Amino acid sequence: MPAPEREPATVLIVRDVVAVDGDAGPGAELAAPVDIVVEHGRIARVAAAGSATAAPSDHVVDGRGRLLLPGFVDAHAHADGLLFDPDVQLALLRQGVTTVIGGQDGVSYAPGDGAYASEYFAAVNGRHPGFDGGGIGSLLASYDGATALNQALLVPAGTVRREVCGRSTDAATPAELDEMLSLVSAGLADGAVGLSTGLDYVPGAFATTDELARLAVPVAAAGAVYVSHMRGGYESGSQAGIDEIRAIARHSGVAAHVSHFHAEPHLVHGLMAELAASGVDATFDAYPYTRGCSILAMPVLPASLTVRPTAEVVAAIADPVERARLLDDWFPTIVDYPSLGPDWPEQLTLAHVAAPAFAWAHGLTIGAAAARAGTTPAEFTLDVLAASRLEVNVVMAVRYARTDADLASILGHPRAMGGSDGIFVGAHPHPRARGSFARYLRSLVVAQRAIGWSDAAALVSTRAVDRFGLGDRGRVRPGAMADLVLVDPDRVADRATYDEPLALAEGIDDVFVAGVPVLAGGRLTGATPGRGIRRSDEGRIRSGPAHRSGSAHRSGPAHRSGRAHRSAAAESEG
Repeated sequence: MPAPEREPATVLIVRDVVAVDGDAGPGAELAAPVDIVVEHGRIARVAAAGSATAAPSDHVVDGRGRLLLPGFVDAHAHADGLLFDPDVQLALLRQGVTTVIGGQDGVSYAPGDGAYASEYFAAVNGRHPGFDGGGIGSLLASYDGATALNQALLVPAGTVRREVCGRSTDAATPAELDEMLSLVSAGLADGAVGLSTGLDYVPGAFATTDELARLAVPVAAAGAVYVSHMRGGYESGSQAGIDEIRAIARHSGVAAHVSHFHAEPHLVHGLMAELAASGVDATFDAYPYTRGCSILAMPVLPASLTVRPTAEVVAAIADPVERARLLDDWFPTIVDYPSLGPDWPEQLTLAHVAAPAFAWAHGLTIGAAAARAGTTPAEFTLDVLAASRLEVNVVMAVRYARTDADLASILGHPRAMGGSDGIFVGAHPHPRARGSFARYLRSLVVAQRAIGWSDAAALVSTRAVDRFGLGDRGRVRPGAMADLVLVDPDRVADRATYDEPLALAEGIDDVFVAGVPVLAGGRLTGATPGRGIRRSDEGRIRSGPAHRSGSAHRSGPAHRSGRAHRSAAAESEG
């Protein structure tokens, strides 16, 4: 049974504050200050400034000079196993984030015993401290009353495939598809907000387009969302991924969401327009940085190798014959990966290295680390992966850097949402984990004036709440859940940088979850009103016109030197 919303013990009054709602529309002016009264975890009323009377037991916060926004929703988060860590909670709350959506990129702990995600995504999601197996319902329950923030979950398609097909690289059989459909349907019934795929990761790289289209059918029926880390490496390869999303949506009628859509602005706008023109209801999230971050093994090793057990991969890297084959035949091909290119050793910066013997390399590019070690970049890459048992993540520079104005163009799209893709694992992580949401406000609203405050509330909160069915959140009005953020517009700023990635954001000092103060004066209060959010029918997604014109374009398990290819239709169009 879903856990009830937790109720605070006292009334909360935020006095003399300017409330900002994501529904006001582009160009909306800020309203006059008001008093916000919260009772039983919800906004009870909005009163004239200074008019709300307080009892001795009420909690009163002075909002003068600040804006009150609905709690921010990180539409693409990787705090699945780390949300219980106070340092991670603090980093998120200092950005105003009150809800994270996990189960991203097709990988998380449920369904199953959690072993696959704990090993394969150890450098991304970390390890869950208490989950010992079960379904999405059990995983959601692990967050109830145990953290300061809320956690929503997607059914991870890669984990589902791993549970049913094991490490097979073949297309799923009809019987396997039926079993996978049962797991997806069970996860949705447990309250998952959608289905996620990670088509550059294993085993998701081996899923055909037909398989994904079949799995999307119960997602569409539930009014949930198909969320995709697309095939093809994004950037100049984004067309292939969009073509596959179109095929899946037209077959199933599902609403689609593109994860971390990083590409040049004209590509993002053009490809979103293509989806809309073909009747696909599509949204996307994007982080306000040019560089990405992922596990090192994904772009530099063939999927046919990384799908094997970690011990076998490490043994293969150490085997002289296999190592020579990788160095001579495989590594020359990674320059074709759209996010890399011939300068890949200088584009990849080591963010997390599990092996203590390589701790000195944190913050160095692979090229610089290899030079210090007296070896080649490819040799060093294999050495650090083997020593760390693949537990390595890297910050990934792109070949064509984007300006703040470029990022504003992407994030100003009316279907865009805030998603940090933040990874908290690592001694020298990507700054997006601790800076994204403050950066949206500082860069887009304060510095560039590309969007207004109401547009910002929609970007970082309201759209995600509506898209993913997160209940009565995302607005500052009577009846809404009191997940609320006080923002100082003169001080809000991200402080994390590529050189100093652990610095916390500033300008957001008071945050409330279900009316309970979880951040006060910039510090954690120790309260844990967060919960696993179960998808709400009130937030039910109604996708655009469904097109069921037969089966989706089929992508077979073909591989270029082991990397899964996109669908044949995508190849011909992209």
